[in-house]
Amino acid sequence: MKHLYWLNDAEWERIAPWLPSGRRGAHRVDDRRVVSGIIHMLKTGARWRDCPAEYGPYTTIYNRFNRWSRQGVWEDVFYALTGSSGVVSTTAVDSTHVKAHRSASGGKGDFAQAIGRSRGGRTTKIHALTDESGRPLALTLTPGQAHDLTGAEALLARVPTPRKLLADRAYDARRLRDWLAERGCEAVIPPNPTRKHPHAYDPVAYRLRNVVERMFCRLKDFRRIATRYDKRADTFLSGVFIAAALSWWVN
Repeated sequence: MKHLYWLNDAEWERIAPWLPSGRRGAHRVDDRRVVSGIIHMLKTGARWRDCPAEYGPYTTIYNRFNRWSRQGVWEDVFYALTGSSGVVSTTAVDSTHVKAHRSASGGKGDFAQAIGRSRGGRTTKIHALTDESGRPLALTLTPGQAHDLTGAEALLARVPTPRKLLADRAYDARRLRDWLAERGCEAVIPPNPTRKHPHAYDPVAYRLRNVVERMFCRLKDFRRIATRYDKRADTFLSGVFIAAALSWWVN
């Protein structure tokens, strides 16, 4: 018996308003069926050509996912659902490595496609900023060897500055601390043990930082997220946006 994923009525009502509509040309295949097929493939990690026939031709499923990735549709859907324009009191930031499968080779420039070399081999790093409940507010990619600060700066530029930022000691840098202080944000970051004059931080508030790590664990329940098969960074990041939106902002 096949275990297929289908968007229910409530889920579809949340997503549908943000999808492109009114396209001219040949008869349009049902969006709800296609998006359900895309989510099924993200969950299972199977090859696109192995997409179950119940969703329609696999070429339609992949082409819709690919075209909307290039157009930035999935990113727009994610940020529309998160309502990231509002100020959040407490946020947590972190990153996680994802192994790049050999099928991810062949893109135009590994670095440009957010694939790098680290101790784990060819990897991509997913950076995330979450609210105090662990719901992702912003997501981005870098090559696996990139410093966490690079991703943090991109994430913080995407949303209004929070009142409090929780991060581990990898983010203990004067540049980030000064940037946050100028904007009235409290940095809850343990000092690097090599510092001669360590900064004070709130250890009680820091206990909440684990929400971002739990978020990554749940995100990697989607097999196409836990292992990167996509050659292009935009398609892999689109899968991350879909998985994050479905797990925290749609259900």
